[in-house]
Amino acid sequence: MSDFPVLIFVPGAWHRPTCYSKVIKLLEERYQLRCSSVTLPSTNGDPEATFKDDLDAARAVIANETTKGRNVVVIAHSYGGLVGNSAIKGFARPRDGAVENSASTSDQAQGSANGYVVGLVLIASGFTFTGLSFMDPFFGIPPPSWKVNKETGFADIVVPPGEFFYHDVPADEREYWVSQLAPQSLKALFEGGEYSYSGWKDVPAWYVGTAEDRGLPVVVQRMNVGMAREMGAVVEHRELQTSHSPFLSQPDEVADILAEAVGAFAGKPVERSRSDAKADRILLPAAKLWQPLTWLKFGLPLFFGHIIGRGIVTFSWFRGLWGVGLR
Repeated sequence: MSDFPVLIFVPGAWHRPTCYSKVIKLLEERYQLRCSSVTLPSTNGDPEATFKDDLDAARAVIANETTKGRNVVVIAHSYGGLVGNSAIKGFARPRDGAVENSASTSDQAQGSANGYVVGLVLIASGFTFTGLSFMDPFFGIPPPSWKVNKETGFADIVVPPGEFFYHDVPADEREYWVSQLAPQSLKALFEGGEYSYSGWKDVPAWYVGTAEDRGLPVVVQRMNVGMAREMGAVVEHRELQTSHSPFLSQPDEVADILAEAVGAFAGKPVERSRSDAKADRILLPAAKLWQPLTWLKFGLPLFFGHIIGRGIVTFSWFRGLWGVGLR
């Protein structure tokens, strides 16, 4: 097995880690990369499972690798982005050799003795804000695709899940993956903000956008990337013409992107025994001066994202200044 970082996969809501099986097989066999995955307690049929339970599960998988001297790349999809971002806390390499303060020493100790989290890849997900639960940015209002079921304690999907998650996957295979969906605990979506963490500020990040997404509009994804960059994140951006689940509809392309990302995090390219990915299906979203359409398609959403990011930074600065003035 190679000396590249271990890839740890965090699934999204309603999904088991087997959703990554195609991509993991490609990465292990074609690229000789070591992979591991997280089973989220909130998708194990327990309505009492919380975001903290999911977070603990992810951190346990990360610690299992770092305590053995292995570096880690966290790969997270959709709701899993909140888990993956937050799980990075204390596992990233200390910046500039700074000594951790007493408040963070216990967290940092888990990663500092041996390996570290060296990168983050978000797939159709978001950049987590410390102190916010998954539903806080949506003011606690569920989207039209699912509803709150207070009687069962689960989030019920109210649209055809095959069309919502996997519309570009062949019909027979789509039916199989729909059958693999699991109940999703409401507690994990609405609670636990006190445990969330902006891990994307601690490590370099890659973002895999999904242009045909029926759950998280691609315009919102592009704005997210622009916002994170404005707030100081180092984000490489790639896009695929896929549904919300590119690891099922275009696994070759996803594996190719992940191999490229791992090489960037490790500082050396990942050798490919062969690649079946179609390079023209992997898009590098950017506004190009000689292509006016890209100004609207990519430039405008990224620009608005930058404005949002600048607004958040400015608000945080004034809030900090006001806090100092009150003391």
